[in-house]
Amino acid sequence: MLKGIPSFLKRPGKTIRQLLRTDSSPQSNSAPYELSIVSRDEHPVSRSGISDNALKVLYRLKKANFDAFLVGGCVRDALLDLHPKDFDVATNATPEQVKSLFHNARIIGRRFRIVHVRYGREIIEVTTFRAPPEESTARSHSSQTENGLLVRDNVYGTIEEDALRRDFTINALYYNIRDFAIYDYASGIRDINQRCIRMIGDPETRYREDPVRMLRAIRFAAKLDFSIAPETASPIRPMAELLRQIPAARLFEEVLKLFLSGQAAATFLLLKEYQLLQQLFPYTSEQLSLHPEKEDFIIRALENTDRRILANKPVTPAFLFAAILWPVIQNAFRELMEEGIPPVPAMQQAGQQVLFAQSDFTSIPKRFSQPMREIWEFQLRLERRQGKRAFQTAEHPRFRAAYDFLVLRAESGEEVKALADWWTSFQDTDSHGRKNLLQNTGEEGTPKKRRRSRYRNNRKRNKSS
Repeated sequence: MLKGIPSFLKRPGKTIRQLLRTDSSPQSNSAPYELSIVSRDEHPVSRSGISDNALKVLYRLKKANFDAFLVGGCVRDALLDLHPKDFDVATNATPEQVKSLFHNARIIGRRFRIVHVRYGREIIEVTTFRAPPEESTARSHSSQTENGLLVRDNVYGTIEEDALRRDFTINALYYNIRDFAIYDYASGIRDINQRCIRMIGDPETRYREDPVRMLRAIRFAAKLDFSIAPETASPIRPMAELLRQIPAARLFEEVLKLFLSGQAAATFLLLKEYQLLQQLFPYTSEQLSLHPEKEDFIIRALENTDRRILANKPVTPAFLFAAILWPVIQNAFRELMEEGIPPVPAMQQAGQQVLFAQSDFTSIPKRFSQPMREIWEFQLRLERRQGKRAFQTAEHPRFRAAYDFLVLRAESGEEVKALADWWTSFQDTDSHGRKNLLQNTGEEGTPKKRRRSRYRNNRKRNKSS
């Protein structure tokens, strides 16, 4: 979380004074926007903090006599000293013109046509300045549903029009490669100073155009530790159901952004507060309303993810989704057991049923759903330790994730603490200690020799005679 306002925003330079009012009241959402230019010596953004590949794209566009700007989150995060990792470029060049300049570029998207310029594993996203579709005569390049949802938006315009087409004021910031100044079209620097997420234009209209903007408001509020401006926040709850218009595959990608930004726990609580959780995970939301104590497990899992991201350790979406859906799995498992289905098949069926039902809201690719099911099913496998099973279980590739899952269950109050402690001891001791653990559990660490059946012995005697 951010600890304070960057020093350059506090410094009473001439340009900053022009950007900020003398009072501390937020600018009205309906007030006209005026361009403010922050010169190079008035801001801390440096080319040394910009990706070399992004600079290549900027300079090649400039050399071809096109305008080229870094835009959006990378500029915002650089101002906040958050060391941006992703760099987006805005230009007056069309997608076809951009592609012609880079052999390593391809045009993607139908709703928004953009260009990806790939350098190894890094992708620089290049977009053409857009204009509001309702002001354009080129109706064939834009399309909206009756509810206002934008299904296509490829009307190109000026940088001024592009800035006002962006979602939040803090994202309408442009870094010009020609003079290294920051162009602020919507008082974004003011809102950074006030730690505020504010929609550009009428929030209800903008949410209808793209309901995912409600999720983005939550994500930025959690990531930056900003508040959401009242006029931006107030329509979210009554309009939350608009997320049902968004394809489940796109919502999956948005959920990854929400929970893999390092503030997953805070994000979860905000989603719940603004009634968006029930649109993304309706069955989890239902179980939490019936059993509020189950939220502790999810929060612990999300906090664990945040710590791993902070420590630059790998995280897997499978573990995240397995944790968020765990209350639903528990309920389905219990109901199947009450129907007389044995534990292992009951857990397998519960996993299938829950994943199928969840896919209507956020589709989960098989590369994640299969590990999720294994984590759930391993919770039963961890209970069985007879013979060589404990050793085989500990060597399984999915053991560590399942064990971590078990520990979180114990920490959140589930009655599995003794089992979690046993597996912790099993991992921390030597082979002699493991044998003692198995004996104290009433199980042996080595299997008994298999006795030959009487049929096989008699058959062997008959052959020898």
